[in-house]
This record gives sequence, C-alpha cells and structure tokens, in this order.
Amino acid sequence: EPEVLILDEPTAGLDPEGREEILENIRSYRESRNAAVLMVSHSMSDVARITDRLLVMNGSHLAMDGTPDQVFTHADQLVEMGLDIPELTRIFLRLRELGMDVPPVYSIDRAVALLKELKEGNCHA
Repeated sequence: EPEVLILDEPTAGLDPEGREEILENIRSYRESRNAAVLMVSHSMSDVARITDRLLVMNGSHLAMDGTPDQVFTHADQLVEMGLDIPELTRIFLRLRELGMDVPPVYSIDRAVALLKELKEGNCHA
C-alpha cells in the first residue's frame, strides 16, 4: 500500500469498459488511501477525468504545470506537442471560436453544468 503510486500508460490498449474499470480503480485507490498517484499517459481524456493537477512534458522539459482548467486553456499548444485533447475540449473551443464566451471544458460533468448555465442564460454568448 504505497503512499505514491506511479503508473505508466495504465489504460493503453484497453477497450472502453476496461479503461473505465482501471480509471475507477485508480480513483478509488487514491481516495481510500489518501495516496498520491502519478500517471504517465498520452490520453488527455483519461488524465482530465481523474486528476487535479497536470504536469505536461514536452521532450525532457516541463511545459505546463497546473489544474486541468489551466492546462486545457492551452489546448493548441498541447496539440502542437503531439498530445490529443479531449473531444469535449475541442467542441467547446470551437464554440469559443464561433463567439460564445465559454471556458475550457474537459469533463462531461463540467459540460453538462455549463450547458445548463447557457440554457438558463447565465453565460454570455
């Protein structure tokens, strides 16, 4: 039961069901043990869903360090580094390009909350 768990591409090659199971196990372990989990992954969608802090490496250099909100604000830079951003982030960035005042979105929960705000007129378009 380590205090720090280091995982290298734990969901690589898994089907969606296996991916969900592994991510839930990681989340559960972190919460039940109050452990730090370091996860190396190219899947920004996976990372965005279970992390509260991202360290983005570009080659051997630290390119970004911040919350998912802070990091996904720089989606273009992530793509330039060869990382794929969550599909939701792409959609909300496109909405921003079309003139809607929306923040970066990387999780379904945040997308649902934001869409409710937009529907209720609490966000500026």
